[in-house]
Amino acid sequence: MRKHVFRIFRLTLGLLFLALGLIGLVVPLLQGWLFLALAALVLSIDLPFMARFVGWVESRWPGLAHPIQRMRRFLGKLGEG
Repeated sequence: MRKHVFRIFRLTLGLLFLALGLIGLVVPLLQGWLFLALAALVLSIDLPFMARFVGWVESRWPGLAHPIQRMRRFLGKLGEG
């Protein structure tokens, strides 16, 4: 039950980040790319195609691999409670 609640929370948070990112692409005050990156990281836990995308980003830009891994560990700990 608890894992189900955290999964719904992650999906909701990811979709919220995605919406903010899309709005941020047209509104100059909001950093759209930042929210899109956060959405990809949060959604990559539950959605396989987002996990493949994040894996591609890690392989394309190796300097981002360490921050991405740190965020994955943080999100994993958050889900464990």
